[in-house]
Amino acid sequence: MRILHTSDWHLGRSFHRESLLAGQAAFIDHLVETVRSERVDVVAVAGDVYDRALPPVDAVALLDDALARLRGAGARVVLISGNHDSALRLRFGSALFESAGVHVRTAPDRSWEPVVVDDVAFYGIPYLEPELVRAQWELPDRSHTAAITYAMDRIRADAARHRASVVLSHCFVTGGQASDSERDISVGGVAHVPLSAFDGVGYVALGHLHGRQRMSETVRYSGSPLAYSFSEAGHVKGSWLVTMGEKVEDVDFVPAPVPRPVGRLRGDIDDLLTDPRYAAYEDHWLQIVLIDPVRPKSAMDRLRARFPHTLALSFEPVGAVAAAEPVRVTGRPEAEVALDFVKEVRGEPAAPEEEELLRQAIEASRVKETMA
Repeated sequence: MRILHTSDWHLGRSFHRESLLAGQAAFIDHLVETVRSERVDVVAVAGDVYDRALPPVDAVALLDDALARLRGAGARVVLISGNHDSALRLRFGSALFESAGVHVRTAPDRSWEPVVVDDVAFYGIPYLEPELVRAQWELPDRSHTAAITYAMDRIRADAARHRASVVLSHCFVTGGQASDSERDISVGGVAHVPLSAFDGVGYVALGHLHGRQRMSETVRYSGSPLAYSFSEAGHVKGSWLVTMGEKVEDVDFVPAPVPRPVGRLRGDIDDLLTDPRYAAYEDHWLQIVLIDPVRPKSAMDRLRARFPHTLALSFEPVGAVAAAEPVRVTGRPEAEVALDFVKEVRGEPAAPEEEELLRQAIEASRVKETMA
């Protein structure tokens, strides 16, 4: 059996206000062609299909087209919801899709109900918000480890009945390398899940982290199909092609097309505008940091004359008097950012009871979005 492991499509996402829909559509074209050329039996999509709970209509249309074409190319599809998706909305029509070979898993209690293809059992663990399943599953604590462990214990018990097993899961495995474009999932409990939680199954197709990563020979992140932040400038995007017998026999990486590469440049403006070594970046989406001692006039206009796709510009003058250290927001938990704001405007940290109230409010907002 051949399995194509992909995740984190984030359909509907933009990149610094630039639409990514054409690039996402090109990735779907590539995926369909890979299914045909590599004779893929199952496409495993490990969550974050959409970029938000209420996706734009063109993103919904693209997913509709993608599922129909993947099925038409001969592959069955197993798909789970991620922390960006609305589980309820993504679940629409899933009972009908089952008979057509598209299997959508968004309900936690269906995690251990397999999709069986040629006696290979596929188990879909959607993103598990610990607070939503803690009482029902009688978890010992409010953590992602407790939720995943509960589901995996039941999956292992069922998997013994089948020739081989594949698990799809959308979570943060300890040791994974994050980028700036993943939404933090730490509110509601400890976010990281140990690799050992996935012991005892043939292959684990992970989603959530946007860089391809091999956590072990049989536990991997495929990463996102496109770069969604400048921190992903060095990433090679694509999917894992898994050959499966009674266990994993081979895993190859299938690179995805790059509609426009992303890059980061740093230097003084005259050097950036004249040095031939920067010619390779002229077609990139760019984040540029200028280090000129005096801020250049019309810097963005001048840079875009050579680098027309410059999207982000900042200044770090060499020799300038050091200013207060800027607070990093991207990639940090919402609670930490909010608490830093309280400390900044009030001149002292929030009291413990205020901190707990703030965390409860953020958690309630996350739960409400998950159930939307």
